[in-house]
Amino acid sequence: MAFTDKIYVKNHRQLASQLETSIPKGAFAGATLDILYSGDGLSKLDSTTRDRILDFAEDFLDCDCQANPYCGCPEEKFMRYVLELRAEGLGPQAIVDVMTDDYMVYAYTGDVLSFLDNSVRNLEAIETLADVEGNEEMSERARQAKRELSG
Repeated sequence: MAFTDKIYVKNHRQLASQLETSIPKGAFAGATLDILYSGDGLSKLDSTTRDRILDFAEDFLDCDCQANPYCGCPEEKFMRYVLELRAEGLGPQAIVDVMTDDYMVYAYTGDVLSFLDNSVRNLEAIETLADVEGNEEMSERARQAKRELSG
């Protein structure tokens, strides 16, 4: 299961009530994106909720792909966002708190920790492969990124 499949809409029931329809809990689920980001869906929401959803759309759903938002770009951008928060020194719980404040989405702390751990392991593999191939630049980039994530 992908990390972004474990990102959930905060106040899911309240949103469903405002929208007068049921929506999946997953923030990146196709039906959630369809309902929340259609003009009709947004017009039914209170201004605070609408502002956060628009921020989410602006930051993660803005790409030029024909299949947008089902192209994979939103998920990639969101993972980059989480990695940037970690590089700023935030721990898993703080990352969850920030994503909730910024976009009204949340994840379980253990899922964030697992994602970060997997990211470090992937960087270790990249570093090793780059060393084997003699690609010093890539090896150093992976090493630096690993240091940023490891704290």
